[in-house]
Amino acid sequence: MNIYDLIFYLFAALTLISGFFVVTNRNIVHSAFFLLFTFFGVAGIYVLLGADFVAIVQLIVYVGGILILMLFGVMLTNKITNVEIKTGSTNVFAAVIGVGLFSGALLAAMINSNWKSVDTELPLYTTGALGHLLIQEYVLIFELLGIILLIALIGAASIARR
Repeated sequence: MNIYDLIFYLFAALTLISGFFVVTNRNIVHSAFFLLFTFFGVAGIYVLLGADFVAIVQLIVYVGGILILMLFGVMLTNKITNVEIKTGSTNVFAAVIGVGLFSGALLAAMINSNWKSVDTELPLYTTGALGHLLIQEYVLIFELLGIILLIALIGAASIARR
């Protein structure tokens, strides 16, 4: 086991354990904070995979935008911070069957596939290559997406203004 594997297992453990606490915690503020660690773990796994652009987008969009918005929404609402999250009945039997079926399908796929050694040489500067593609080959689509997002922003602002 090399250091790369160890770091991957640490990020995977961080993601799985904090994801478990997001789902099982009854305090919504604590769940939101555990969601922060889940997002950081996923971003770390993206970095290890060599997808640095996706990791940065993960941090900016999810941690910087959505999670902070959720935390402010929860913390600025006085009466929601002490609310216990209660669901109806938990169906443990269905969950065990679902996890078992997923594990069996995953095990069957691993046994029946011809997995070879993965080449660990990762491309450097994936962000630069992606930027080059967006400005050179896909510039029209990139600009059209910008216009569509601007239209959506103007529409949301006009709806919120009413």
